[in-house]
Amino acid sequence: MDFSLGPIEEKIRKDVKEFVREELPSPWEGSIGSGDDDWTFSLKIRKKLVGKGWLTMSWPEEYGGMGASIIAQTVFNEEMAYHRIPGRDGFGLKMLAPTLMIHGTDNQKAKYLPPLARGEGQWCQGYSEPESGSDLASLQCNAVEDGDNFIINGTKVWTTNAHRADHIFFLARTDPDAPKHKGISFFLTEMKKPGITVDPIYSMDGSHHINMINFDNVKVPRTNLVGEKNRGWYVAATLLDFERSGIEHIAGAKRLLEEIISFALNNSRNGVLLANDPLIRKRLSEMAISVETGRLLSYRIAWMQEQELVPNKEASMGKLFGTELLQKVAALGLEILGMFGQLEPDSKYVPLKGRIEKAAMFFVSVTLAGGTSEIQRNIIATRGLGLPRL
Repeated sequence: MDFSLGPIEEKIRKDVKEFVREELPSPWEGSIGSGDDDWTFSLKIRKKLVGKGWLTMSWPEEYGGMGASIIAQTVFNEEMAYHRIPGRDGFGLKMLAPTLMIHGTDNQKAKYLPPLARGEGQWCQGYSEPESGSDLASLQCNAVEDGDNFIINGTKVWTTNAHRADHIFFLARTDPDAPKHKGISFFLTEMKKPGITVDPIYSMDGSHHINMINFDNVKVPRTNLVGEKNRGWYVAATLLDFERSGIEHIAGAKRLLEEIISFALNNSRNGVLLANDPLIRKRLSEMAISVETGRLLSYRIAWMQEQELVPNKEASMGKLFGTELLQKVAALGLEILGMFGQLEPDSKYVPLKGRIEKAAMFFVSVTLAGGTSEIQRNIIATRGLGLPRL
């Protein structure tokens, strides 16, 4: 593939940078939190992004897109993540929409894709359960047929934005006697259905993004079943490939690394500029090389999608590399900032407004969400290298 970008992609990059200058508070450093005011601001920005046509630029025009290339969409996603621009519903736009385009019925596409293109509503994902994470196929949330409906009972956990969401896509067991990968189905439903309750889970950085969801005799119409009954695992796997693809982790690591480099260029320790310390220079240069390596991995995945290929093992490679890089950059930041880097953001002595401390805590979760690093390595080993299963 050719990694150079054309004039359309370069214009998108330029336009997003102008959007940051014109539409976001200055100086904009991505200081959005998890409170109600922050969510309101995020929705406001979402509407402006919709007005530009950016959120769904690579979608077919029949679904509200612009028919642009996936590479163009990747450039936009990269700039969004680098500039920490809020407003994008990653669950609905990045994961569910392309999955519905492959597995959904015409009615499902007509019902759910246009609102997503208009920036209406918020989705969340119901995969993990209290006893089912990496071994997702062991999930126990069950769906029992009742005429034209399914009755859902069970619990989902670690559900990001469930307290904000209007809809959820989730997995439930429809055949308890089938082999565990064979008896699972993929469903959609509204979050305001009777019987659905949401309880908050607070992260160790003090933010509230994740939740636990309980389904108590929730009625879901058969028309909300995506794909075939008992074959939802294959729909779920398609969605996971889209979830694990993308350049967002790499762009986030690049931005954080540049902030650490700026700190090293402007601060001294024991009379020596940090940027002149040979060990620090070596570590920062290694991270910069890793960032560029990750960008190439991400663009290769986008190129494969544009060729209508399915980047399965490649998606796992990108996800593994990007999430572990985020943790490495945050850890290096803590080393370079020293004890000051562990201060809370409201301390007058904290450097970089506490972003390194927040990142180090939050990034603990990124190698777990969407499939742990161990799962990604297993996929790369078996599907990529042809190694035997243990």
